[in-house]
Amino acid sequence: MGYDLSVELSGVKLDNPVIPASGTFGFGAEFNEYYDINILGSLSFKGTTKEPRFGNPTPRIAETPSGMLNAVGLQNPGIESVIKNELPKLRSFFKKPIIANISGFSPEEYLYCCEKIDKEEQVAIIEVNVSCPNVKHGGMSFGTSPESVGFITKEIKKVTKKPIYIKLSPNVTDIVSIAKACEDAGADGVSLINTLMGMRIDLKTRKPIIKNVTGGLSGPAVFPVALRMVYQVAHAVSIPVIGMGGISTAEDVIEMMMAGADAVQVGAANLVNPYACKEIIEDLPRVMEKYGIKSLKELKG
Repeated sequence: MGYDLSVELSGVKLDNPVIPASGTFGFGAEFNEYYDINILGSLSFKGTTKEPRFGNPTPRIAETPSGMLNAVGLQNPGIESVIKNELPKLRSFFKKPIIANISGFSPEEYLYCCEKIDKEEQVAIIEVNVSCPNVKHGGMSFGTSPESVGFITKEIKKVTKKPIYIKLSPNVTDIVSIAKACEDAGADGVSLINTLMGMRIDLKTRKPIIKNVTGGLSGPAVFPVALRMVYQVAHAVSIPVIGMGGISTAEDVIEMMMAGADAVQVGAANLVNPYACKEIIEDLPRVMEKYGIKSLKELKG
């Protein structure tokens, strides 16, 4: 018996709902050495800024029970290099539509990057990251109030014809009001959640393990929080929702879509097991059969 794994995001058809999350999959080349990544629904490439960034000082990764902390700080080669070097390389082995993850430190930087990436044919959706918790004077500061996220969304919509998905932070008191502000400002969809602020201390040195002191918590530990927020947002807005946060199994995908997600992103699991997305996709038909699901489209509710 065949099972329909296909989904749709703002008119963009995906063979299945599984998308590696930005920052956990680079630009795909490293993972394509392990398996043909054309099995993926799409991929969200590394968060890209106007200028190249080294990111935060090391150490910037710490293990936690059922998860990890990171404070990479948007390390990336810059938008010009991504367009000139990374995207042509990606096109040589990945033939599906991609999601461009754009970050910034000012409204002007967001607009510059979105206008540039708008011209790239393979980019089907622009995911605007207003939720990175690991950089100062940017990232999350734009995504913590309905007013500022609404302003950024409206301005970006003026410079691109591609669907805009705003990536939301869980580090707010009311994520639903922020999602509604995105929708009211013209966003085509939202993706959530980014990482939760966390911290660990080395008992021997009595100092924070991460040089940045705090970092973003991801992995299975955050899945129930992400599921709750996706449920709340999906029932408050009419635009598509990409759910993410601790997804590591096919069962997690089904559960997230039952909460209201139209598609999902897999993040930290890629860093533990480079085959994570492939194994989840291959396991989906078995889980669908177990729970009597013929089509993933019937799950959203």
